[in-house]
Amino acid sequence: MLCRGLLILLFAAFAAAQPVDIVPPAPAATPGQQAAPQPASEALPAPPPAEMTPERRADIYMARKMYREAIELYQQAPSSAVIWNKMGIAYHQMTQLDTAKKHYERALKLNPKYAEALNNLGTVHYAKRSYRRAVNQYKKALKVAPKSASIYSNLGTAYFARKKYKDAFQAYQMALSLDPEVFEHRSTYGVMLQERTVEERAKFHYYLAKTYAQAGVFDRALTYLRKALEEGFKDRQKLLEEPEFEKLRETAEFQLLLKLEPKVL
Repeated sequence: MLCRGLLILLFAAFAAAQPVDIVPPAPAATPGQQAAPQPASEALPAPPPAEMTPERRADIYMARKMYREAIELYQQAPSSAVIWNKMGIAYHQMTQLDTAKKHYERALKLNPKYAEALNNLGTVHYAKRSYRRAVNQYKKALKVAPKSASIYSNLGTAYFARKKYKDAFQAYQMALSLDPEVFEHRSTYGVMLQERTVEERAKFHYYLAKTYAQAGVFDRALTYLRKALEEGFKDRQKLLEEPEFEKLRETAEFQLLLKLEPKVL
């Protein structure tokens, strides 16, 4: 079954753009009456300026989640590894995983050391629940881009899916050391992030809390601990024994969390 919860890390410059619903035109004004202005939020998005390159116009359509329109324009751009990777992302977003895979592979034929395409192939394997292949693919990507927090984050999530929690924790620690915002932001050019909707959500949030506590980021550690407890994390003895939570245990907020009743599943 295809995973639909992929968190796509597309184009940072356009991350704020959102698609707009099409609305019917306002009724014509009667004589002597001014037409009511249309709310800005209901205005149709203007097409990208024609003087832009096809790639730049396609990037704008990608940010608007108009993937088919973006693909048509990417096909007009000069062939390159970047273009094939972007088309792969567009197909990936439409959950056409086999087509996306072919485009990532075409990008890698043009540039075998293209870390983004290597990573994105890993997300295809992850979406198909081939977690071992996903892990291997992310390791290949990290050989090319050893300081990519996003790829380490993906590697950790793939390990987590394989229930290799120690390896997942280590990968998350590395990701956080490279980028303190890696688990919070959602925009990195050309790199796709895996879904965070893992099956064992309580345990997943527990390990994120542990990662933040180890890094001394106590506010976020508490946030994810609260989520873990609310979602049914039951092994509270670990909270009292794990060395990563040693300093966190001294806070009043931590003491309050221990009194939180777990959610009935």
